[in-house]
Order: sequence, then C-alpha cells, then structure tokens
Amino acid sequence: MTSTAGQSVLVTGASGFIGGHLVRLLTARGCRVSCLVRTTSRVDELRVAGARLLAGDIADRATVARAVASSNARFVFHLAGRVRAPDVGAFMQVNAGGVESILQVCADQPDPPVLVLVSSLAAAGPSRDGPTVETDPPAPVSHYGRSKLAGEQSAMRHAVALPITVVRPCIVFGAGDRGMLEVFRPIARSGLHVVGGSGERRVSLVAAADLAACLVLAAETGERLAPGAPGEGIYFAAAEDFSYVELGVAIARALGKPRPRTLCLPGWSVRTIGRIGDVASRIRGRSGWIGSDKIRDVLAGSWTCSSAKARQQLGWLPAAPLADRLREAAQWYRDARWL
Repeated sequence: MTSTAGQSVLVTGASGFIGGHLVRLLTARGCRVSCLVRTTSRVDELRVAGARLLAGDIADRATVARAVASSNARFVFHLAGRVRAPDVGAFMQVNAGGVESILQVCADQPDPPVLVLVSSLAAAGPSRDGPTVETDPPAPVSHYGRSKLAGEQSAMRHAVALPITVVRPCIVFGAGDRGMLEVFRPIARSGLHVVGGSGERRVSLVAAADLAACLVLAAETGERLAPGAPGEGIYFAAAEDFSYVELGVAIARALGKPRPRTLCLPGWSVRTIGRIGDVASRIRGRSGWIGSDKIRDVLAGSWTCSSAKARQQLGWLPAAPLADRLREAAQWYRDARWL
C-alpha cells in the first residue's frame, strides 16, 4: 500500500469539526492538501494549515470534477455530509447524492484515487446483543442513519472500479466540537448531567484526533470494499464505551468538577423536546441540533461498536487514553470561552 506522506490529497467537508483535525494531520505529514469547501464555509484555520481551497458544492458534479482534476489527488477523503436537515430528502441529497457525485468523478479518472468514505455508526443502527461489528446487518433507525447507509450502498456499487474504504465513527468529540459541548456545558455550569431515557444505555466514543489517524491508516493499508462480502472494506473507529451515567462522571472529572447529578428524562418528554426543536427549526429557517430525527437515535438503545478490526488490521490505537482526551476537550472549550 502507498503511504499518504507527501502525496496530493483532496478532503471534502474539510471546514467541519472532524475535517479540520484530518487536514492538520495530513499537512503535518507533508501532504499537498486541497479542500473542497462551500463559499459560506469558515476556512481561516484551513488557510493557516496551508491547505489549498477549492470552492464548490459536493452535490454539484461539475464542481466536484474540477476539484478532483485540479487536486491531482492520489487519496480522497470524503467527509462532507449533513448531520442536521429538515427532512429525509435533504439528508439524501447530500449524504447519498454527494457520495454518488464524488464516487462517479473519482471512478472516471484515468488513474482512480483511493477514496475513504467517512460514514457513521448511525448507518449500522443501535447495538443489539453487544458492540456492533462490521459484518452485522445494518439497521438504521433515523433519516440521518438511512441516508448514510445509502451513501455506503452507493460506494458498494462503485467498488469494482474504485478502491474504497469506509470508516464508521461512533460519537466523536474534541476541539471545535459543538455536539458534545451540549453535554459538557450543563455539567460545567450546574453540575447536572441530563440523559434522555435510561442512564444505563451505553455509547462508544472516539477523539477526533484519533479518528483522523484511523482515517489515514484506512487510506494507506485498509481493506477495500468488495461486492458480496459483508463487512469487507469497512471499519469502526471507537476508543472506549461508557454508560450515559459513566460518561457524565468522566466529563465532570475532566472538568475538575465533583460527580454530577444525573437527570434521566422519560422518553415522552425527550420526544416532546424533539418536536419543539422541529418547530424552532422551521421558524428559524435552519435545522437545529435537536429535532425528532436526532431523538430517534437517542432513544433507540445503546450505541456501541467494536474497533477490534481496525486495531488488528490497521494497527490503529488511540494515541492517548480517553480520560486525557476528555481533559483536552474541556481545556479547549475553556480557552475558546465556550464554557
């Protein structure tokens, strides 16, 4: 397998939280990094990292074709996607249609690049009898999860013509993340850890910096998708599992706070919060962090996955214990005055 070091690479979704961590790692490895970004994206940190910026929309195939050709990429990391959307069609347009665009363009190249597709544990669905593994049949429960699975299925259709590896992250946190901020903030401010449903349900977590390292290893040495071979070419990235109660305790410890009080909200109240979020999103004209689709995932059960395959085949290991990563995130939030 070819090393990414010093190679030309293209990153979509680079202005996002995970994309920023990946771009910094790639530039540190001496890669010539091009980033496909929307004209409305915040790109100051990408410029500081030395990345080359290419304006465009992942749903516009002509724009994608120009970006791939201009970058002369040997590796393409596709991170662009929607985590919030008003309806299933909006999710599908980007999370399935955008994947189809980048796949088709890469497959049309005279010498197709390696493509790493960043999917989600949501595409696999909640865990059942234990942590989900790559060969388990996917059973997403939300529009978001179904749209990410549709992207994976599109990738499978191109797997004969294009070397593709899929990475499914679990809950990702770290510097720049606004999602986990909503868990950190009430613990930091009032010592309260709010949980939707049972606090005993479990979740897998991974730090963005460690996920970025997994993506690079997947590009360099990972299996490639193979039609008719369930789980081949797919990797889960996870560092550690917590119950929701244990997660609150770990975050409080990272913040230097005493053990938090856990408030478990009944399912009906969490669903009501989701519906209120839907109404607020319609009034504002943009999707918020909480809505009915997100609540479907929250209440679906445990969300754990096994990273044994990534550890054994790729040699991937988180570079620091999760407790240290949580402290790093807490410190970043403080320094950025988000807490």
